Formats: sequence, structure tokens, C-alpha cells
Amino acid sequence: MTGASWPRAVFERMYEHHPDPWGFGTRAYERDKYRQTLALLEGRHFHHALELGCSIGVMTARLARQCTHVLAVDVAETAIRRARRRCAGLPGVSFYRGQLPEAFPALPPHACDLIVISELLYFLAARDIARLAMQCLHVRRPGAPIILVNWTGPTDTPCHGDEAAAHFMKQCATEGVRVVHARRYPGYRLDMLNDRPSARQVEPSHAGGGS
Repeated sequence: MTGASWPRAVFERMYEHHPDPWGFGTRAYERDKYRQTLALLEGRHFHHALELGCSIGVMTARLARQCTHVLAVDVAETAIRRARRRCAGLPGVSFYRGQLPEAFPALPPHACDLIVISELLYFLAARDIARLAMQCLHVRRPGAPIILVNWTGPTDTPCHGDEAAAHFMKQCATEGVRVVHARRYPGYRLDMLNDRPSARQVEPSHAGGGS
């Protein structure tokens, strides 16, 4: 699909009409997605995680258990307010509202040792995905994983989930950051990028007949 990145107003309307429009806190799909994402981290502790597309903070609260600091970003102020309430009392969690990639947070180079981008990329146009990838690479420390989670079902967004992941990966590959884990689940794909000495990318594996 083609088209402009979705603006902030679209998401604000969604959160005004429903406190959890995608069922992040209730759906089994979301619980499985969180479990598989965290499994990739293998219990490691991170110092400064960047979560792009935090929504109401369900994943943010889980990341906080393994990170000294989490900076969680979302485009919608309504979502950020709910995320703050959910994560109140959790040490090291902060929030930032901004339309990506234009309002990417002002972080120093190599500030982050973990970057998580879940259910965000396909809301962006291809050129904005490429720009976001370069911004992530700028703040990423060498050896820091970048985790991508993308819905692979039907969508009316600017990109399909597979297209969005491919755009991001292509840009990262120009800087030597490539896929080190790729797996498809029912309804979504989970990819991890990191430094790789080889140009050969990992072929996606399948779990339970993913889309």
C-alpha cells in the first residue's frame, strides 16, 4: 500500500473513543506477543531502552522489569496519560509524546542498548520508515538489539506489516545492522536486528501457521 503516514489526530480520536482501542491489555494475541518479545531478551538487563509506539504502557511496564531506564514514546497524548498512570511508581520509566520520525526524542549518539518498535512501522510511509531507521541507528549502541513487531494481517495503513519491516531492515543493512532472528506467528512477525559479520540475512521461520 502507499500513502502518507497517519497523523496524530487519527490516534487521538481512537483513544478518545476507547481507552484501549487495540486491546493491548486484554487480548490473548497481545499477551502472546509480549511473551515472545520478552523471550528474545533472554532475561538480560538493559541500561537504557527506547520503546517507540508505547500506547497505554502495557509493554512499557514489562520492559521496566529488565531495564534501568525506559523512554517510552507515542504520538497520542491521551495514550501517554494512560501509560503514565499504568507505570506510576515504576522506577526509571519516562514518557515522551512525539510524531515520528519528525519529533524523534533528542537523545545523544549511542544512548540506547535496546530499541523496541512494536506495531508502529506500518502506520508510516516508506520514506518515514527509512528516516526512523536512521534515527534509531544514531542512538543505538554497538551490539544493541532492535526488536520489530508487526501485524501481518489485512490493513488499510500506508504499508503492510511485511513491507514496513522490509523498509526498516533495508535501511539498517546499509549500516551493517542485519536480521539475527526472524519468526512469524499467527497474525504477526517478530524480528530482531543486530550487528552481523555476514551479509546473509536470517530467513523467517514459522510458528503455528503465521500469516
